[in-house]
Amino acid sequence: MDTTKLLLGTTIALLFAAVVMSWNNMQQGVKNTSSDEYERLRKQIEELRDDQKRGSMEKQLQQTAAVPVAPPAVTSEDHEALKLQAKADKEKLDALLDEKDKAERNAKVSDSENLLLVGRDLEKKNGVARDTRLINQALLVAKVKEYVEDAQTGGFITLEVMMPDQVQQNTVLAIRRNSGILGQLKITSVEGGEAVASVLPGFGKIAPAPGDELILPPRF
Repeated sequence: MDTTKLLLGTTIALLFAAVVMSWNNMQQGVKNTSSDEYERLRKQIEELRDDQKRGSMEKQLQQTAAVPVAPPAVTSEDHEALKLQAKADKEKLDALLDEKDKAERNAKVSDSENLLLVGRDLEKKNGVARDTRLINQALLVAKVKEYVEDAQTGGFITLEVMMPDQVQQNTVLAIRRNSGILGQLKITSVEGGEAVASVLPGFGKIAPAPGDELILPPRF
């Protein structure tokens, strides 16, 4: 590539010299030269000068690009300093993440404690809310299948047993409807998945109905 450029530059120089000689000869015999020929030679000289300038500029650029630029030297001390800085940054980030996690955990614990305390305060001020919560949380052990009213015995109820371990003979259950208790009954017999119970005194005016839930009486 450099040899080609050199030959091209030499050729341009020779042509330029030839044209200059022709120009000088033409100056001596300009009276015998037409204006068109004069203008043609002048343009050739200008073009050769431009080509020579471009060739010189390209050569300078190639020489400049050929000079390698050495990267900045990194010493072992610089490398060790970078490692120490990276370690310090990681430790700082880990510490910030630990503080963030602790703050979030403390916030959750604080919210839970506040909700519990508020709930207890409301229950103290309003016993109905506490009773309702206990009724709703009680386990469902059976359901009413049928209620038979009897003037002599006070009526009896057949039950669909759902938790046999909690429904035994002489077990006292409460009838739950929505979030309230209608009354209590006592299991008189259990056979398979069904049981029979008698209504205990103190039952309200609302009679049991199929689908009513049976629970262990909450301790109010």
